[in-house]
Amino acid sequence: MKKYLWGILYALFLTAFTVYVLMDTFVIERVYSIVQPENDGGGSESGQGGASPILTAVSYADDNISITITEYREKDTTIYAADVQLSSAEYLQTALAKNAYGKNVTDKTSTIAADNGAILAINGDYYGTQESGYVLRNGVLYRDKATSGREALVIYADGSFEIITETSVSAQSLLEAGAWQILSFGPALVIDGQIAVTETEEVGKAMASNPRTAIGILEPLHYVFVVSDGRTEESEGLTLYELAEFMQSIGAATAYNLDGGGSSTIYFNGEVINNPTTDGKSIRERSVSDIVYVGY
Repeated sequence: MKKYLWGILYALFLTAFTVYVLMDTFVIERVYSIVQPENDGGGSESGQGGASPILTAVSYADDNISITITEYREKDTTIYAADVQLSSAEYLQTALAKNAYGKNVTDKTSTIAADNGAILAINGDYYGTQESGYVLRNGVLYRDKATSGREALVIYADGSFEIITETSVSAQSLLEAGAWQILSFGPALVIDGQIAVTETEEVGKAMASNPRTAIGILEPLHYVFVVSDGRTEESEGLTLYELAEFMQSIGAATAYNLDGGGSSTIYFNGEVINNPTTDGKSIRERSVSDIVYVGY
């Protein structure tokens, strides 16, 4: 028995270590810094102290923000597109789950949105499951470690968009040049009005047709937030190329792919308006690291 003891102990150690590594990678929450909330969560009710907004089931309008949501049906897929026009780029913001930057710190898109007074929100890039990829949020640089070959979306303080390759420029340099947000997922879908992905291009090992999330800019301070349902009998989902085609068809000059699959969620006026799903069997939100939103 003694001659097998070390082998048994080694096997137990190896199993425990493997479990710890998996837990550390995907489960254990680590908070690195606390984020000061941008507001008290009440901006969407009052229009920041101005006249009451004009609100319907599919639209919102006040002196600074105009949102119209249109539901499309293409490629056997339901697509929600929110047309957003702003008076200032300050109303295009991001937020982190639990107001904390860290690893595996997550919450539902709807919860993060409500906590930050969002009128409209979509899931972001799920930075918290990655060890690299730029993280710049609301002018604060949290991570300056590039992912090789990754295209990132830079949103500048004036609201303009730029697609960059992370290894070609540091996040610090972008911050100094006026960057306000950097989202690191990708790829770019549309650049200068032209489709920027191939028909066979895909994210990692994702299935061809998926729930998708994307953001685009049509012209200065005029944006579109897009989420497609997928993986269900009612909605098949889109390939990256089909998503790029759609973004181009609605006029996006620049469009960028965000985290999709079970993360794809669009929130408007206090409600999730799409059908988020991971497995196609149950409709429920996946907890994520961050959101992109419109609000005060």
